Amino acid sequence: MDPEFLLNVISRWVHVATAIVLVGGTTCLRFVVHPVLAADHPELVGQIRARWKKFVHAGIGLFLISGFYNYFRAMPLHKGDGLYHALVGTKILVAIVVFFLASALVGRSAGTARFRDQAARWTAVMLLLSALIIGISGVVKVRGAAAGVPRTVTASEAGATP
Repeated sequence: MDPEFLLNVISRWVHVATAIVLVGGTTCLRFVVHPVLAADHPELVGQIRARWKKFVHAGIGLFLISGFYNYFRAMPLHKGDGLYHALVGTKILVAIVVFFLASALVGRSAGTARFRDQAARWTAVMLLLSALIIGISGVVKVRGAAAGVPRTVTASEAGATP
């Protein structure tokens, strides 16, 4: 099996699996943990937050690594495709906002306490922004390369052997 192909598949799987875990976990926090525990058990919510923090930080790292790999791998296929780069650029900017909010919600600094004090509101904002990112990703993936834009063919696509 072509090692480049295998790396591409693994990178895509890591990116999607990370999204599933983090968006699913955020959904659980917003609609299960906070409504049930926040008012009566703030210490338990703090313990959950401390454990969730490890997933958030690891997930952000995996998103950055796999996302940049996927983007730089796809760039030659979309050379001169302004809409593709605008959509992906928007996706990256929105993701940075989500990363900030996720970090603020699991953080301990006094400067981000206002986010933790309104965790239900900010997790809802994160979920809406995450839905936007997923929507943009779907459009970009299904759209493929734009018609009329010259496409660069990689060595593996051309059937060349290294």
